[in-house]
Amino acid sequence: MNRYTYEEIENGHKEQFEVEITSEMLDRFCEITGDCNPMHSDEAYAASKGYKGRICYGMLTASFLSTLAGMYIPGERSLIHSVETIFKNPVYVGDTLTVIGEVASKNDNFKVLELKVQIVNQDGKKVVRGKMQVGVL
Repeated sequence: MNRYTYEEIENGHKEQFEVEITSEMLDRFCEITGDCNPMHSDEAYAASKGYKGRICYGMLTASFLSTLAGMYIPGERSLIHSVETIFKNPVYVGDTLTVIGEVASKNDNFKVLELKVQIVNQDGKKVVRGKMQVGVL
Protein backbone atom coordinates (compact mmCIF):
# COMPACT_ATOMS: atom_id res chain seq x y z
CA MET A 1 0.00 0.00 0.00
CA ASN A 2 1.29 3.44 -0.93
CA ARG A 3 1.26 6.20 1.67
CA TYR A 4 1.66 9.33 -0.46
CA THR A 5 0.99 12.69 1.11
CA TYR A 6 -0.79 15.32 -0.95
CA GLU A 7 2.46 17.27 -1.37
CA GLU A 8 4.32 14.23 -2.73
CA ILE A 9 1.90 13.76 -5.62
CA GLU A 10 2.44 15.73 -8.83
CA ASN A 11 0.26 16.20 -11.90
CA GLY A 12 1.03 13.36 -14.29
CA HIS A 13 1.77 10.87 -11.48
CA LYS A 14 0.65 7.47 -12.74
CA GLU A 15 0.02 4.13 -11.07
CA GLN A 16 -1.38 0.83 -12.36
CA PHE A 17 -2.01 -2.76 -11.36
CA GLU A 18 -3.42 -5.94 -12.88
CA VAL A 19 -6.25 -8.22 -11.82
CA GLU A 20 -7.64 -11.40 -13.37
CA ILE A 21 -11.42 -11.82 -13.45
CA THR A 22 -12.61 -15.17 -12.09
CA SER A 23 -15.99 -16.88 -12.06
CA GLU A 24 -15.80 -16.82 -8.24
CA MET A 25 -15.69 -13.01 -8.35
CA LEU A 26 -18.92 -12.92 -10.36
CA ASP A 27 -20.57 -15.46 -8.04
CA ARG A 28 -19.58 -13.50 -4.93
CA PHE A 29 -20.72 -10.20 -6.46
CA CYS A 30 -24.12 -11.81 -7.15
CA GLU A 31 -24.31 -13.01 -3.54
CA ILE A 32 -23.33 -9.62 -2.11
CA THR A 33 -25.55 -7.43 -4.30
CA GLY A 34 -28.47 -9.73 -5.10
CA ASP A 35 -28.00 -8.93 -8.82
CA CYS A 36 -28.46 -12.37 -10.34
CA ASN A 37 -29.07 -11.21 -13.92
CA PRO A 38 -28.42 -14.24 -16.18
CA MET A 39 -26.09 -12.15 -18.37
CA HIS A 40 -23.66 -12.45 -15.46
CA SER A 41 -24.55 -15.86 -14.08
CA ASP A 42 -25.60 -18.10 -17.01
CA GLU A 43 -23.04 -18.94 -19.70
CA ALA A 44 -25.67 -20.27 -22.15
CA TYR A 45 -27.99 -17.29 -21.67
CA ALA A 46 -25.19 -14.77 -22.29
CA ALA A 47 -24.13 -16.72 -25.38
CA SER A 48 -27.72 -16.68 -26.67
CA LYS A 49 -27.56 -12.88 -26.56
CA GLY A 50 -24.41 -12.77 -28.69
CA TYR A 51 -21.69 -12.67 -26.03
CA LYS A 52 -18.82 -15.12 -25.74
CA GLY A 53 -19.72 -16.03 -22.17
CA ARG A 54 -20.77 -14.62 -18.83
CA ILE A 55 -20.26 -10.87 -18.74
CA CYS A 56 -18.53 -9.40 -15.71
CA TYR A 57 -20.67 -6.91 -13.83
CA GLY A 58 -19.77 -3.37 -14.83
CA MET A 59 -19.82 -2.33 -11.20
CA LEU A 60 -17.48 -5.19 -10.28
CA THR A 61 -15.06 -3.97 -12.93
CA ALA A 62 -15.43 -0.36 -11.72
CA SER A 63 -14.90 -1.46 -8.10
CA PHE A 64 -11.21 -1.87 -8.87
CA LEU A 65 -11.06 1.93 -9.02
CA SER A 66 -11.50 1.80 -5.24
CA THR A 67 -8.37 -0.35 -5.10
CA LEU A 68 -6.58 2.19 -7.30
CA ALA A 69 -7.31 5.01 -4.83
CA GLY A 70 -7.05 3.02 -1.61
CA MET A 71 -3.84 1.17 -2.43
CA TYR A 72 -2.02 3.20 -5.10
CA ILE A 73 -3.00 6.89 -5.55
CA PRO A 74 -2.66 8.10 -2.85
CA GLY A 75 -3.07 4.83 -0.97
CA GLU A 76 -3.56 4.87 2.77
CA ARG A 77 -4.70 8.52 2.95
CA SER A 78 -7.43 8.28 0.27
CA LEU A 79 -11.06 9.26 0.54
CA ILE A 80 -13.03 8.90 -2.69
CA HIS A 81 -15.32 11.88 -3.37
CA SER A 82 -16.72 10.86 -6.76
CA VAL A 83 -16.33 8.37 -9.58
CA GLU A 84 -17.59 8.75 -13.16
CA THR A 85 -17.30 5.74 -15.46
CA ILE A 86 -18.20 4.79 -18.98
CA PHE A 87 -18.30 1.08 -19.80
CA LYS A 88 -16.76 0.72 -23.27
CA ASN A 89 -16.54 -3.04 -23.83
CA PRO A 90 -17.59 -6.22 -22.03
CA VAL A 91 -15.30 -8.01 -19.59
CA TYR A 92 -15.29 -11.81 -19.37
CA VAL A 93 -14.13 -14.46 -16.94
CA GLY A 94 -10.43 -15.04 -17.60
CA ASP A 95 -9.73 -11.48 -18.72
CA THR A 96 -6.69 -9.82 -17.19
CA LEU A 97 -7.40 -6.16 -16.58
CA THR A 98 -4.91 -3.35 -16.12
CA VAL A 99 -6.30 -0.57 -13.96
CA ILE A 100 -4.57 2.74 -14.66
CA GLY A 101 -4.84 6.10 -12.94
CA GLU A 102 -3.10 9.36 -13.70
CA VAL A 103 -3.29 12.60 -11.76
CA ALA A 104 -4.91 15.13 -14.10
CA SER A 105 -5.14 18.00 -11.62
CA LYS A 106 -4.86 18.94 -7.96
CA ASN A 107 -7.08 21.21 -5.87
CA ASP A 108 -4.75 22.65 -3.24
CA ASN A 109 -7.59 24.31 -1.25
CA PHE A 110 -9.28 20.98 -0.53
CA LYS A 111 -6.37 18.56 -1.08
CA VAL A 112 -8.31 16.71 -3.77
CA LEU A 113 -6.81 14.90 -6.76
CA GLU A 114 -8.63 14.47 -10.04
CA LEU A 115 -7.58 11.19 -11.60
CA LYS A 116 -8.06 10.23 -15.21
CA VAL A 117 -8.79 6.50 -15.05
CA GLN A 118 -9.01 3.66 -17.51
CA ILE A 119 -9.20 -0.09 -17.41
CA VAL A 120 -7.90 -2.11 -20.35
CA ASN A 121 -8.01 -5.84 -21.01
CA GLN A 122 -5.17 -8.15 -22.00
CA ASP A 123 -5.67 -7.20 -25.66
CA GLY A 124 -5.22 -3.50 -24.91
CA LYS A 125 -8.92 -2.86 -25.47
CA LYS A 126 -10.35 -0.16 -23.20
CA VAL A 127 -13.22 -1.56 -21.13
CA VAL A 128 -13.73 1.39 -18.75
CA ARG A 129 -12.78 5.03 -18.86
CA GLY A 130 -13.60 7.83 -16.50
CA LYS A 131 -12.44 10.13 -13.76
CA MET A 132 -12.29 10.20 -9.99
CA GLN A 133 -11.97 12.85 -7.37
CA VAL A 134 -9.97 11.57 -4.41
CA GLY A 135 -9.27 13.49 -1.24
CA VAL A 136 -5.92 13.04 0.45
CA LEU A 137 -6.23 13.03 4.24
